[in-house]
Amino acid sequence: MRPPGAYKIRSRHSTARGVPAHCTPLDPLHALPGSDFRTQRVIESLRQEIATGGSDSLLRIRMVFENPREIYRVEIERPDLGYHRTTLLERDALEELLATDEVRAAVRSEAARVAER
Repeated sequence: MRPPGAYKIRSRHSTARGVPAHCTPLDPLHALPGSDFRTQRVIESLRQEIATGGSDSLLRIRMVFENPREIYRVEIERPDLGYHRTTLLERDALEELLATDEVRAAVRSEAARVAER
């Protein structure tokens, strides 16, 4: 019989500091397995939301951090649904998001809408 509170932790690497051995000490979260797949899913989800947003949706992209690496905040607001999504992306992921024509057109239209105000 197991004592109460002793549970097996799944997918835990045994290292002295609790950081997986394949991670570098300077950036422990960047090299996690599956992070590229996760990033692709987030980018595809953002693309879909931006493409299907319609004219009343708001899109904002702002730089949050410049050092130690560039981090951008992408905000999507859909007042018709009462929906607000905020996602933080690195520069490479943002460039990949902006690679499609639909997203670039949405960014341009949002910039034009802000300039009119």
